[in-house]
Amino acid sequence: MSARLHALHAAGQSLWLDYIDRAMLHNGDLARRIREDALTGMTSNPTIFEKALAEGAAYDAQLAALPAALSDREAFFALAATDVRDACDAFRGVYDATNGGDGYVSLEVSPDLARDATGTVAEAQRLWATVDRPNLMIKVPGTSEGAAAIRQLIAAGINVNVTLLFALEAHARVIEAYLAGLEDRVAAGLPVDRVASVASFFVSRVDSAVDKALAARGAAHPDEADACQALQGRAAIANARLAYRLVRQAFAGERWAPLAARGARLQRPLWASTSTKNPAYRDVIYVEELVGPDTVNTLPPATLEAFRDHGEVRPSVGEDPEGAVATLAALEARGIALADVTDALLREGLAAFEHSFVTLLAGLRAKRQALAGA
Repeated sequence: MSARLHALHAAGQSLWLDYIDRAMLHNGDLARRIREDALTGMTSNPTIFEKALAEGAAYDAQLAALPAALSDREAFFALAATDVRDACDAFRGVYDATNGGDGYVSLEVSPDLARDATGTVAEAQRLWATVDRPNLMIKVPGTSEGAAAIRQLIAAGINVNVTLLFALEAHARVIEAYLAGLEDRVAAGLPVDRVASVASFFVSRVDSAVDKALAARGAAHPDEADACQALQGRAAIANARLAYRLVRQAFAGERWAPLAARGARLQRPLWASTSTKNPAYRDVIYVEELVGPDTVNTLPPATLEAFRDHGEVRPSVGEDPEGAVATLAALEARGIALADVTDALLREGLAAFEHSFVTLLAGLRAKRQALAGA
């Protein structure tokens, strides 16, 4: 048993593993983590599946048995749905014990649908029906088109993990989509107590981008070098803490009260991209500084192991919101507009996931051809 991981869970934060592969689903590793490490969920994305499919032969038997008429995209989702269904079954005990409050596994729609609300809804419905588990979450990018899809999916009773959120404005937009979707269900006379959503707010990538801009600013303006240096490593946590404040404000008051009375669950912020990219920073900083109730942290395996070894728990995510505002204002004063940074990060994130998906499909095609030849 890991005391540190259990303390993190006791502080109100769910620990989800930011990784999936077929081996861990069947060799006892995932079951052990659920039992010993307070692990209560799992996320996946095209990059994770790309790595899983490229390693070993765990998928070969199912690939060889798939009809040759299936497209590579259809073949991928057949494999992914199998893994995600098995993971959902592994977490079903958590889901039942928490009355649907936790125990979710995420499967992402195709990245090339990020700007297509209609296509997103259609594919999400197909994946929901294919996996056929109540503790599935369909991952949808937090674009404006994604927000339109999220409202429709929530109204249809499909759980949603909103991904690639970097900006407070985008976060506010998907909170609105979630609330509106719940209200649509109520208006249709449908229950809302078993609909769940998380909003994946990305963290460390913000510091990577802002720190680079600060270094350039300091080099161009030597008189500002010390001030720029002092701001490094502070933007991401400030941005996330303001996102948490936004959540606390949105899920309170007159609009939320009638939904909560019907058993609706707030859309929890999920801290994503929590591995430390800069070796000068503490390797668990994006966990330690964002601990609080009604939150999720999705941890890559290395970050989870680091926190198990030396992570410290305190109720940190609600600390000093005024300081967070001041940090972002100080960046603006140095000519660094966070909106420009987060817009660029969204574009890069969409492009990276789409590239991983294209690479994944190409590798899948090659493996199918090799298996067919064999």
